[in-house]
Amino acid sequence: MFSQLKSRFGSSLAVGIIGMIAIWLIGLVILPQILMVDYSFRPNLLPADIGGPNDTYSLMNYETLFSNKIHLAIFFKTIWSSVLVTSLTLVVSYPIAFYLAKVATPQKAALCLLLLIIPFWINEILRTFSWYIILAYKGPLNALLLGLGIIDRPIRFLSGDGGVLIGMVYAYILFMIFPIYNAIESLDTNQIKAARNLGAGWIRTHWRVVIPHAKPGIATGCIMTFMLAAGSYAVPALLGSPGSRWFTQIIYNWFFEGGDWNQGAAYAFLLLIICIGFIALVMRVFKVGLGDIAK
Repeated sequence: MFSQLKSRFGSSLAVGIIGMIAIWLIGLVILPQILMVDYSFRPNLLPADIGGPNDTYSLMNYETLFSNKIHLAIFFKTIWSSVLVTSLTLVVSYPIAFYLAKVATPQKAALCLLLLIIPFWINEILRTFSWYIILAYKGPLNALLLGLGIIDRPIRFLSGDGGVLIGMVYAYILFMIFPIYNAIESLDTNQIKAARNLGAGWIRTHWRVVIPHAKPGIATGCIMTFMLAAGSYAVPALLGSPGSRWFTQIIYNWFFEGGDWNQGAAYAFLLLIICIGFIALVMRVFKVGLGDIAK
């Protein structure tokens, strides 16, 4: 009797969970993307003209980006800067992930993980504002550098893209650390010891043993960090100077200030295509599949 009830309710629960996931994917992911693509190929018309003879599909909204040199330059700068953010985050995160997985004791690892997570209990806007204060012209960082005699005059950290890069590396570092940490943790420590006993240095050990094993985690972290950096709005809006605009800010302006949803959809769809291309490139470089990343 119990096994029959368990079997019946277990099947019902599985169907319910699958149904909720399907509703979430269709209603919140697939349909909005389809509507965005549809908007991107149609002109921005008055409500009375929608569905009329002027409401035709064309590439006009996409041509606007390639004819606008300023927007096109910001687009490529955003992609390049997102790649740079991903690279910097990887460089910072890999040693931390390896220390947590293979060097630190369980107690120290738990403490370090807690210290990494606690700041992210605070809203992203507030954390970004804290970096704005730290990097300000008369902020604590400049005061410290002046007090130590490293610099003679304050540095304008927020005058270019430097503040944006720092803010993004900090904002998305956990999305890089945890996938790499999970991948390295599953590596048998005896393989590292064997490489060291055979005369391999630390660099060679990481290059030939640790990194190949951690490739799925590195690929996942790079994909997540790049997607978040390329689609970020709050960090560049708060830490960027007027001359360091992000492509997402232009998309925001088309949607909410210009009122041209069709043009904004075209810009957003192009950014999505580039992000998908980056995912495919990372998977090819690291020679991993979707199944490896899902692990």
